[in-house]
Amino acid sequence: MKTSDGTAVIKGSRDVFADLGFSPAEARNLRLRSGMMTALRKFIETEGLTQAEAAKRFRVTQPRISDLTRGKISRFSLDTLVNMLTDAGLEVDFRIKPSRRVA
Repeated sequence: MKTSDGTAVIKGSRDVFADLGFSPAEARNLRLRSGMMTALRKFIETEGLTQAEAAKRFRVTQPRISDLTRGKISRFSLDTLVNMLTDAGLEVDFRIKPSRRVA
């Protein structure tokens, strides 16, 4: 499809990380981390915590909370995010299921 100015428009796959060219495994990792970071940001907002208060609660430094609120996904591992969610009093649920992909 093209716009009126001739720019090509390609329909996305509904997975921004896959559309950006990440491998399926890396895209999945990024989706998981993104979801965890979003949950932590919402928790901070809902609780009305300052960055310093959030840092104390999550047992990290204030600059780490700044990285979180700015969406610096590359600075957080799944392990770190699980620990922060647990310190926030949030339950982390982990499931493994067969892929929906057809071979």
